[in-house]
Order: sequence, then C-alpha cells, then structure tokens
Amino acid sequence: MKNLSRLLFTMLLLTSMGNVMAQDENNPWAINFGINAVDVYPVGEDAPQGGYFEEFFNVEDHWSILPSLSTISVSKYVGDNFSVQAGGSINRINKWGQTEDNFTNPSLRVNDLAYYAVDGNVRYHFANIIGSSKLDPAVGIGGGYTWIEEGAYNTFSTEAGSNNSVGAGTLNASLGLTYWFTDNIGFYVESKYKHSFEDYLTKHFQHSAGLSVRFGGTDTDGDGIYDKNDACPDVPGLEAFNGCPDTDGDGIEDAKDSCPNEAGLAEFNGCPDTDGDGVADNNDDCPTVKGLKTLKGCPDADGDGVADAKDKCPSEAGPAANGGCPWPDTDGDGVLDKDDNCPKEVGTVANNGCPEAPAVPDQVVLDKLNSYAKTILFDTGKSSFKKETYSVLQSITAILKEYPEANFTIEGHTDSVGSKTTNQSLSDSRANAVMAYLIENGIDSARLNAYGFGEDYPIDSNKTKAGRVNNRRVEVKLKK
Repeated sequence: MKNLSRLLFTMLLLTSMGNVMAQDENNPWAINFGINAVDVYPVGEDAPQGGYFEEFFNVEDHWSILPSLSTISVSKYVGDNFSVQAGGSINRINKWGQTEDNFTNPSLRVNDLAYYAVDGNVRYHFANIIGSSKLDPAVGIGGGYTWIEEGAYNTFSTEAGSNNSVGAGTLNASLGLTYWFTDNIGFYVESKYKHSFEDYLTKHFQHSAGLSVRFGGTDTDGDGIYDKNDACPDVPGLEAFNGCPDTDGDGIEDAKDSCPNEAGLAEFNGCPDTDGDGVADNNDDCPTVKGLKTLKGCPDADGDGVADAKDKCPSEAGPAANGGCPWPDTDGDGVLDKDDNCPKEVGTVANNGCPEAPAVPDQVVLDKLNSYAKTILFDTGKSSFKKETYSVLQSITAILKEYPEANFTIEGHTDSVGSKTTNQSLSDSRANAVMAYLIENGIDSARLNAYGFGEDYPIDSNKTKAGRVNNRRVEVKLKK
C-alpha cells in the first residue's frame, strides 16, 4: 500500500502540472490512463528468462497483467511533431518465464511481486507525416526509475521475498499507436522496453493500453474553432472564414463585408444592388431607381451629365454650370449670353457677340474728326496745346479707336504771317504734337503719319484775321 500511495501521489502531481502549464497549441495536453502488462521473459537472458523478443506475444505464459487502472501519464505537444511525456504505473508480477525442462507448465510463477515505476520520455509522432487525423503512430526514448519487490529470481538482500523493493534507473524505448475517435478522445496501445542499469533489476518490457484524452485548446466563442486558429475568437464564426462570422450569409465574412447585415454580392463587397444598375446600394444616391455609375446610380433623362434630382431642366440638356439648363442667347446671334458682351444686341462671334465696327469711317465720321481737329488750339508760335484743347484731343482719340483697321494722316497748316521756313517748321511740329498725343493715348503708331504743309494750302484768305484763323489748322484724313 505504501508503494501504491506513492504512485498515486506521483500521478496526481503530473496531472496538476498538466493543468497549470501554458496552453499555446490546440489541445497540447493529453492524459493516458489504462492497464499495463509487465513481461520479463524476452529480454536476452538465460533461463528462466529467454532471448530477445522470444515468445514476445505469449500473453498467457509471460505477461503479468493488473486488470485495473494501473498506468497513467501526462504528455504535452511541444511542436515539430514532438511531445514530452511523464507517467507512472503499478503492477503485480506473477510470471517470470520458464525453465528449460518445464514443458507441461511453461509459465514459471512467482509470488505477486510489487512493481511500480515512474518514467519520462520524448516521443516523435507520425500523424502529420502520414497525413492522418485518426491514426497517430509514435516512437519514444527516455528514462525512468523502476522498483520491483525482491523474489526468488531478483534477490538483492539476503532475505529474498522480504517485501524489499529494489529500484534502479532505466533507459526506455517505446513504440505506440493512438487511434483518435474524436478530436479529444482516443484509444492507445504502447510497448516499452526498459533497460536497467543495475544487474539486480531485470530488463523487461512493459505494454499498456487504454484511453487518451487530449485537452488544453481554448474556444472562447464556442464555434468549434480553437482560438489559436480563430481570427475572430470572441465572436462565433465559420470555419470557412477562420472563425469569423458572416451575419447576412452572403458568403462574405463581416470584416470584409461593407454591408454585413444585408446580403449582397462579392463584386460589391457584400452590398446589394437593388435597382440593378451596377452601383452598390451603399454608394447609390438613388438606390431604388436605375441610374448611371458616373452619377452614383442616379438617372439622367436628358443625358447632359447632370442627375435628374439636381437638374433644373431634367428634360432639356444643359451644362452643370447652369444647373443642367441650356444657356440663353437673348439676341439670337449665336453667342450665348454668358459669353456675349452685347447680350441684347445682335453681333458676331468674332466680336464676342457685339456688332462689328466698320473697317473705315464714313464721310460723316471724317467730317466730325475734322470739326474737332480745327478746334485744336496751340500756344502762339508754339506746338504746345492750350488747356481747353485736351478734351478735343480725347474725342479724336475715341473716334480713331472705333476703327482699329483704319490708318490716318495728320496734317498741319499755318497762315502766311512770318517766314515760309518758320511756318513750315511750325506746321511740322504741330502735326507731330497731335500724333504724339494720340500714340500716348493708345493709338498704334503704325496707323499714323504726320506732315506739315506750312502756308502752302490755305483754305481762306490770309488778308483778313478770320481768314488767317481758318488757315491755322490741323486736319485728320483717312489714309487710302
């Protein structure tokens, strides 16, 4: 009973270790419990024991079996197909082989020698290699410590059979197979060879069979997918989506579904297209009316690129800048009011909707020019203007600007008072003074020429004061 208590304590300790260790793989822990058989015969010894593997499967003659729960172990998967295992077992040995001449009773009996052991080993599993989720073959190597009660063939003390337990370390090699009925429950068988380092403890085989229970994997959301492999461990989901949900059942997981509560299409990231216009409802400003992609799913009856809901003239094409309505052309000259500088007066496109000015002035305009020109007043004997003349010059400038294609000649004339040479020079300077003013005020110089004619072309008599006033003049003429 003392030895049995020790074994039970060891098993409880190992079980406790399994429960407190970190759980970082799916079901990394397993508990094996079952029955075991000890065979001291096929170990390569002289009689009453036999050679290696001799009568290895002779259960009736050589196996000592304790027909009750007699072995338990705890193992942990550590990765790369390896696991570590520790366990304990008890038994009663009542078979020790056979003598050479014992043919009638080939089983040599001993007096139920107490057996107990604590072992640890490292196992390599082949389930992943053979691609099986049910069959799990494994090989192991390790060591342990085994005690066997002294008897007639394993005497250590002087008093054989005195309930003394002889213990020694062992080097172990194992071969096992587990068949998993479910992810967590399996049936295992294992054969283990234990090689003692001391002569007083016999080498032996230990066979075991029983149930294996895997545990340790966590499934927080209860969807059958362990947290380690569950991309959404706190929300029940589907295996197809690594544990993430598909609330609307459209085959698109919620995390990638733009409309997770409404079944939709993959091409629209899980959103529906109610009106069938190729625009998902979540991006469709008019989800119940078939429309255009370019207008976010809204219709455009007049095809002007402005959605009907925003088109002030939905039945008449017009630009967006004018609210979908066409621009007016009040004067009907083909130039829209927005571009027409003269929207109420028929004009030409070339002149921005305004009437074209004549290329050259008519005689009425020329007469008007010269009526202005004759009122240009100069300081006596000079080419400088009198103050009241500037308004006249401005009027002349304005008329010339109305005819940008016409060229003009500015002629200066004097009366006959003074020398001819002086009068010629004065007429030149006065004609050029007028031309200079016009150029300074925006008239292109290429359009103008200035000439002085002195006293040669009078238009009145130089014998009277009034005649001489008329002869002192400037004339503006159209250049042919």
